[in-house]
Amino acid sequence: MEKVRVNLQERSYDICIGSNIIEKIGPKLKSLSSCRKIAVISNPAVNRFYGKKVLNSIKSSGFDAIPVIIPDGEKYKDISIVQKIYGELLKHRLDRKSALIALGGGVIGDITGFAASTYMRGIDYIQIPTTLLAQVDSSVGGKTGVNHKLGKNMIGTFYQPKLVWIDIDTLRTLPKRELLAGLAEVIKYGVIWDAKLFAFLENNRDKIISLDRKALTYLIKRSCEIKAAVVSKDERESGLRAILNYGHTIGHAIETATGYRKYLHGEALAIGMRIEARLAERLGFITGRTAQRIKALIDEYCLPSEMPAKINLKSMMSSMQLDKKSVAGELKFILPERIGKVRIQKMALKVLSTDLRPA
Repeated sequence: MEKVRVNLQERSYDICIGSNIIEKIGPKLKSLSSCRKIAVISNPAVNRFYGKKVLNSIKSSGFDAIPVIIPDGEKYKDISIVQKIYGELLKHRLDRKSALIALGGGVIGDITGFAASTYMRGIDYIQIPTTLLAQVDSSVGGKTGVNHKLGKNMIGTFYQPKLVWIDIDTLRTLPKRELLAGLAEVIKYGVIWDAKLFAFLENNRDKIISLDRKALTYLIKRSCEIKAAVVSKDERESGLRAILNYGHTIGHAIETATGYRKYLHGEALAIGMRIEARLAERLGFITGRTAQRIKALIDEYCLPSEMPAKINLKSMMSSMQLDKKSVAGELKFILPERIGKVRIQKMALKVLSTDLRPA
């Protein structure tokens, strides 16, 4: 098993990465927590594959295990679903010494973390991410939240998990489209931090797509190391952590403008990364060759790299103005300077209008 430590003083925790470890979560929790009741939050698809394994492992280690199943999809990352979770927790009398487990992808992780941070003013939670996107990004760092109809993740908290438990073999039941969407986040880490990781993605596509365990373990561990390093220095996004938003300001606006129905998060992120790379080229921060490398890698993994022809740009611009990173009409964009290094650039939205034109 590989381990990555997120160093946050009393809120520090381990990210454990291994193969066929999902059924070993019970013994791990027994050594980690003295709680008696644990609610496992999942969706129907993930529950069908892994719910019984996780519940049996928890029960055999002496915990009371309560399954809570919520609908699948970004459009259900909503405060009304959090209310449903609260209702189940209260019905089963979970108290301040109880815990939650997020078993699923980014939506499950975000909504479970938010519920944990607010239920009885905060109880423990554990992440068991089952998608690549959640394994390399959203399960780590403590950002929780739900969406509002006017913007993504507008309601949320910073609340760290007690443990992140990653079984790479869960990716074998993941639809290919979701695997590719998760790789967008890995591409992001290459652009913002690690040129070697970017080159690995360029040179090992076949191994990665065929779910080679060694290749996947390297990608997941390296991505978690990068995020852990950033979060350990800037937990609440007062400075450095903003670089993790490369592609996200535009990506989130695309998701909002299309009602969370047209694109997976990683697909919208890929478009955002491409547009911000093009903006960086236009402003003279990177060469055309570097911008082309970014586009070529996005294309290589069959991710979208251009704005769709039919999108409401007015709605997108409005969404970006409501973005959490918007201050006095200016937004922070994360723009590449080279592969492995980015800058935080404040600018007015109107500067971006040329680059947002659909293909």
